[in-house]
Amino acid sequence: MNIHPTAIVSPGAELGENVTIHPYAIIEANTQIGQGCEIGAYTVIREGTRMGPNNTVHTGVVLGEPPQDMKYSGVPTYLVIGENNHIREYVTVHRASSEGQSTRIGNDNLLMAYSHIGHDVVIGSNILLANYAGISGHCVIGDYANLGGMAGVHQYVTIGTVAMVGGASKVVRDVPPYTIADGNPARPRGINVVGLRRQQVSEEGITYLKRAYRLLFRSDLNTGDALEQIADEVEQTPQVQQLVEFMRRMGEGYRGRQADPH
Repeated sequence: MNIHPTAIVSPGAELGENVTIHPYAIIEANTQIGQGCEIGAYTVIREGTRMGPNNTVHTGVVLGEPPQDMKYSGVPTYLVIGENNHIREYVTVHRASSEGQSTRIGNDNLLMAYSHIGHDVVIGSNILLANYAGISGHCVIGDYANLGGMAGVHQYVTIGTVAMVGGASKVVRDVPPYTIADGNPARPRGINVVGLRRQQVSEEGITYLKRAYRLLFRSDLNTGDALEQIADEVEQTPQVQQLVEFMRRMGEGYRGRQADPH
């Protein structure tokens, strides 16, 4: 390991092999840092943080800070981070607010400078949060989602897989998978064609999603009638099925759709 002499590392911290810790970093007890991680200067990693291998953490990041929740009573909670994440300068991520619970971040994410992830959030994998994006407590962000700079996400919002949120958007409602949302407040603007092509979805598959989108968001049908028409008229590809299931679960509220961001 390569630990700078000015860093403060608690004897109660568990460090994997080949960890690099830069000047003036602070790592508290009851933390786990996986092998191959690099911890930037002036970073603070608080108790209850669990980090997998090969994460790169840049200058001034704060991980596992207590939640900004007036109900939090100091009980043990956690922040669990996967592997191969790039966490840029001054990012803040808070641990959960209820005893034994975790804020969770998956793998291969890029969290750009000054972005924030609040308590009890579940972040999938291969997600990009641009500069100053803010995720409030209890949100769920699906795999391959992309949030533009200064986007603000209200608590208890779910953003589906391969969705894109425009910069400076105010997101107060769920964003269905494979869609683009933008505005203040944000609303669906179309299908995320670029993201779908990156996921190697066929042009035919994208066409089916466009048909489903038009029935849901560009017709005079209510959601229930639109879903029935999609079932009758649109090819039930995996992506169409996931969009339909997401729309059905939206009516169940946060508890009905929070389990899995993938």
